[in-house]
This record gives sequence, C-alpha cells and structure tokens, in this order.
Amino acid sequence: MSSTAVRSFSFLVNPGAGGGAAPEAVVPVARLLREAGAAVEVTYSPGPRAMTALVRQAVDRGDVVVSVGGDGMLASLAGEVAELDGTLAVLPAGRGNDFARMLDLPTEPEAQARLLLEGSERSVDLLGATFPGAAPRAVAGSVYCGVDARAAAIVARSRRLPQRLQYPVAAVRALAAYRPADVEVVVDGVSHRYAAATVVVANSAFYGKGMKIAPLAAVEDGRLDVVVIEAASRVSLIRSLPKVYDGGHVALPEVTTLTGRRVEVRADAKVPVPVGGDGEPLGDLPGLADPPLVVEVRPGVLRILA
Repeated sequence: MSSTAVRSFSFLVNPGAGGGAAPEAVVPVARLLREAGAAVEVTYSPGPRAMTALVRQAVDRGDVVVSVGGDGMLASLAGEVAELDGTLAVLPAGRGNDFARMLDLPTEPEAQARLLLEGSERSVDLLGATFPGAAPRAVAGSVYCGVDARAAAIVARSRRLPQRLQYPVAAVRALAAYRPADVEVVVDGVSHRYAAATVVVANSAFYGKGMKIAPLAAVEDGRLDVVVIEAASRVSLIRSLPKVYDGGHVALPEVTTLTGRRVEVRADAKVPVPVGGDGEPLGDLPGLADPPLVVEVRPGVLRILA
C-alpha cells in the first residue's frame, strides 16, 4: 500500500460509540497507515468544547480529521471542519453509521486504510438546523421530528438488546405510543399543513441504521428531501415499517415527499414533538404561533474522503 503524497491524520474517537467498538476500530487502521509512512495522532473525545480546539489544531497542521464513531460524532466534527476548510474522513464505528452507508464507505481495515491514503475528496452538502434564538447546528444526514425522534431516544437508552434489533424494536415501541401532531411545513416559502406522525428533512437517504427514508436524496445535489408521514392507525404504521428499508414507503398514500432548499417546521400537539438529528436529540418543535425550526442546505461545504 503506497501513495506518492502521504497524508497525515488526526483520529478523533468517541470511546462510547457502538457500545465501545470505536477504540478497537482504530487500532488496525492506524497501524496500516503508520506502516505506509503516514503520521497518525489518536485522541479520545474529551467533550464538545475541547473537540473544537482539536479540530482547529488538526486542520492547522494540514491533517485529515478522521471521525471515529457514529453519525452523531461525524456531525459534531463536520461543521467545524467545513468552516475551517479542512478535510474529513470517517471510520464508521457507531450504532447506525448511516452517513457512511450513504457514501458507501468500506468496513474492512485494509480497505479503510487504502481509502484514507489514496481516496479522492468529494464536496458534499450539510444541513444547518436552527431553533429560534439559537445558533445553527450542523447536521450531516437528516433532521427528523416526531415518532422517529422518539425512537432514536429509545435506541439511546437500549443496552440489553443486540444492536441489530435496537432500531426495529424502538420504532415499534415509539409507534405504539405515538400521537399525531398538527404540523406546518414550509418549503421554500410554500406552506403545507399535515396531521403527521413524522417529518424528515433529509440530506442522506438513510437513517435509523439502514432505513431508506428518503430514497431520492443525494448528498451532492444542493437540495433537501422532505418526507412527511401523515397520521394513520398504529397498526398500519407498524405494518408498513418494513417498507422503509427499501424506500417502498414513499408509494403509500399517507406519505408525501417534497424538495427544496429551506424548510421551516412547527407544530401544535398535546405533548411536545421531539426533534433529532443524526441520532442525537436537538430539542422540541416550536408551536404554531412561534418562530419555526429552520433547516437549510449548505451545498458542497464539506470536503470528505469517499
């Protein structure tokens, strides 16, 4: 394995990702890179504030910043790397790894090392999610509001179930307890109103460990794909869940798809409507009388090895 211009790398590792799998994922890849003559530095995540400084130091050195963990770890680094005009790489080691799935990244150490040494850079889109009065937050894959955010919260608390069962079981549990909300979705200035179970604003096609929620989404098209699943019976929603894995759900009558560059979302509901992004909780949807959650596409802002 060789490269005419050997890169240098700063691995930033979330030690808790994938039930503790992330630190083990680093070892063989770092060894292969060092054998190829690359400089490799490995740091275990000391918290969000310190991570910002570490990213800045890595980019200043000319290192490729390598996210080792899941989608949440990737998103926490992507915005900062993009702002600094650095280059990001991903070593998927989380529960979902959906952005890595979207980029078709390898999972075997030798192929991962080869990609890091010799792979080409792609310029991909990010999302900016802004709650009223707050600073924008970078999201790589999707922002989702409603029953799927509840499912993600259940997954975060899952410890005893095998990882392959965590997302399907959480989805069924969340659907069994869901209540529809009166949701306003404004796409590029055009308002739509739904009694909805969930609203997803997607950059990537995948979320929830391989669910193809937005089958036409592309990370290099400068567009947002909006998927609204309207209220239906709990039994109907649970029965249709398998269709999400191949994207077949978009043909169902209760599913609406929209595209645009700026999306506003707010809701009226008996209980707060949770919002998540890349597996992390972001907050609750504002009420219909309040300023909305705004999600905007940031076209081609992130350089990534893929």
